[in-house]
Amino acid sequence: MLRSSMQAAVTMGQLQQKLDLVGNNLANMETPGYKTKNSEFASLLYQQIDNIEEEGDNPNRLTPDGLRMGSGAKLAHTDIDLSQGSIKETGRALDVALQDEKHLFQIQTTINGQEETRYTRDGSFSFTPVNANEVMMVTSNGNPVLGEDGPIVFSDTFEQMTIRKDGSIFLTQNGLQNEVGRLQIVNAERPRLLEAAGQNVFRIPGEGIGNLNVEDIVSGVAPENINMKQGALETSNVDMSKQMTDMLMMQRAYQFNSRSIAMGDQMMGLVNQLR
Repeated sequence: MLRSSMQAAVTMGQLQQKLDLVGNNLANMETPGYKTKNSEFASLLYQQIDNIEEEGDNPNRLTPDGLRMGSGAKLAHTDIDLSQGSIKETGRALDVALQDEKHLFQIQTTINGQEETRYTRDGSFSFTPVNANEVMMVTSNGNPVLGEDGPIVFSDTFEQMTIRKDGSIFLTQNGLQNEVGRLQIVNAERPRLLEAAGQNVFRIPGEGIGNLNVEDIVSGVAPENINMKQGALETSNVDMSKQMTDMLMMQRAYQFNSRSIAMGDQMMGLVNQLR
């Protein structure tokens, strides 16, 4: 098989992954709190062929002597863009928008019977009953929202709920306000180490973080440093024009590599026909 065809075949597989990533970004343009996922390509190993007998004879050459033949390209890494999306007023009491781009809500998920803390920017919360007269605050996917003392549970006999700028939750009943909890917010110290876990949430990888502790990746935020807004949601930060441009570039690159394989096949066919 021609080396050029092998390079093209390897690169096409990686380009398809990039197209899938762009498609996922475009599909989540209307998802509250969704963060764009970007990726970068890197060259695979290449072979150095020293085919020049007298090295240095060409003083005008800007590249190293010899011939370098690569093995294609790969997706080197995927980054999460935590830049702030626009704030959209909803008027719904259970919609909460974080106004610091590195702040995250904490939620509780159960995976294979094990409870795990995960993180999200989606503040479209709701209630689910836990017994006869109590409700628990949950995400749109039904996962408990974590406060300072764990899942936020309180009596359902209230008239109005207020979530203040610092995350404290007050319930109004008979004209009196009582604080029943506070949303626990964390700051992403190393956003690149967060891993997308589906359903618009992030997690800390179970392995591959070296000697770092959880606190080195996400750290708690003091109430006075929290800035959230009730009755609003943060929209997706996907830039449609950039994503469409990336998609067109990836499609063209895929076509070029596909054409390279076809041309190599034609060349081999001509060679095999020679007598």
